[in-house]
Amino acid sequence: MDKTIRVLNSNDFKHLEKMNTGIEDDYIKRIFNRLITGKNRLYGLFLDDQMVSLGGYSIYASRYAMLGRLRTDRRFMGKGFSTELMYHMMNKAFQINGIQWVGANTQEHNTPARRVMERIGLTPYIPQHAAQTKDTTALETGSEPWTPVTDLQQKKDWLKEMYSKPTSIFPYECYYSFPVSKNLFQEHDLMKWSFYENRLKTRALITKTDQKKHHYLHAIYPWNDIASQEGLWETIANDYQQLRNQTEEETYIWMDLTKEQVNALPANHKFALPSPWILYGIDKSNWEMAQALA
Repeated sequence: MDKTIRVLNSNDFKHLEKMNTGIEDDYIKRIFNRLITGKNRLYGLFLDDQMVSLGGYSIYASRYAMLGRLRTDRRFMGKGFSTELMYHMMNKAFQINGIQWVGANTQEHNTPARRVMERIGLTPYIPQHAAQTKDTTALETGSEPWTPVTDLQQKKDWLKEMYSKPTSIFPYECYYSFPVSKNLFQEHDLMKWSFYENRLKTRALITKTDQKKHHYLHAIYPWNDIASQEGLWETIANDYQQLRNQTEEETYIWMDLTKEQVNALPANHKFALPSPWILYGIDKSNWEMAQALA
């Protein structure tokens, strides 16, 4: 059989339809044309004219490429096609001008996917829960909400305080967190994001809006004292209510919480806590070093 890997185009939808992935309602089929244009790409691994594995990547902040959307025909599993395709896509992504980091997400318990990422040279960051809720009353104390920060320089100063560690991960969007760089903090975004600081000016909160399937108030708070900061949850609840009034559709609060933050939540919290996910990645310098040694 002749094996090839290539970028997919609109004419390749027929190959996706013929794949036996076991996924009954695959979102990739619904938005296929969107995933092959703009900052998105899909690749297919073919045996002769049959697509047996599919994956893709998306570009964020002109610096980051996130691999994903991996599918393999169940009749061809266990042959290493997923690993081969992921490796190919990683190499192609690093050839794009400006890309300095390539990564992927998977759930902590998804051992096969984690093996694939490690085989192609990606390394893990800390696990996080994509926590969602509509109800913060268990965390509210009746305290006054925090003070808004509107000055652009103050926002930049808070970001330096919140994400000063070299290993810091910033939740750029729902589902997509990246190692911190200045590319993630463009001034036009900072002007749109809401910043708040507590009375003592020792803690800050960022809120911003996002929409995937539903609407989200994406709340960002990197410290572990998540349940003991008076006024924090009143601030989040106020912004959430404002967003709900604007959307009048399914709307949630989304927070990317570490295991330590989850353990700090009270027993009666209302967050849905799906299995933790792990961000994997590699920066360009380490990729180039691996290429030189290969």
